[in-house]
Amino acid sequence: MSVAAVEHAAVDPAACLPFGVPDGETVLYCLPHAGASASVYRSWTGQLGTVAVAPIQLPGRETRMREAPYTQMAPLVDELADAVLAQQPARGAYAVYGHSLGALVGFELVREIRRREGTAPVHLIVSGCGAPDVLGGDDSDRPVWEMSDDEVVGLLRRLGGTPEPILADRSVRRLILPPFRGDLTVRDSYGYQPQPQLDVPITAIAATSDPRASVAKMRGWGRHTSRSFRMHLLSGGHFAVLEQAETTRSFICGALAG
Repeated sequence: MSVAAVEHAAVDPAACLPFGVPDGETVLYCLPHAGASASVYRSWTGQLGTVAVAPIQLPGRETRMREAPYTQMAPLVDELADAVLAQQPARGAYAVYGHSLGALVGFELVREIRRREGTAPVHLIVSGCGAPDVLGGDDSDRPVWEMSDDEVVGLLRRLGGTPEPILADRSVRRLILPPFRGDLTVRDSYGYQPQPQLDVPITAIAATSDPRASVAKMRGWGRHTSRSFRMHLLSGGHFAVLEQAETTRSFICGALAG
């Protein structure tokens, strides 16, 4: 395996939160799927009652377009832990939600916050990603750093969620491929390291026909918490949580209501 290391300058924690952190009884930090930006959760603002939605922006897209995407998990969660902990304790209770790669990043973010002895979230909510200790498994795709651009576009088509006109436009592809490559390199180079279970409740939202995260693999998240674990099912594929956003938000509100 060869993954080029990229130096990242110190980042203002506020850069990770392009829309700020609204007031609310609980702040929900939302991590997007591979290649996506904070805007994927922008429409959720004001839709979760007293829960304040705070989408997280990773480098290489939108407001952080000029920054190089991360290619390794450790420096990525180090930056995100800086951003979340900078909000504490003034913001009070918070939770973490991530979809697909965002679920894996969210898990490692919570472990990094624990390592720093920071305030733990009240809940970790995940979707579209098998438990960290069962990743890899039967995935047939080669590591993304071995793929040509055309092969990466083919992967995007299989995953769904990216409009065909964007994939067909080579000028647009030049903008979207770097963050997608970076994000998938984070995932492909990830190696799960056993640690004690999180003292944080976990809720998993699984899709019945998701080829990237089967219901069985999603159920494995229960092994990673010493607290309560609950799993919800949605009909559909990998992006069912976004396609059925109202239902997803109801699951999240229920989890945070205790």
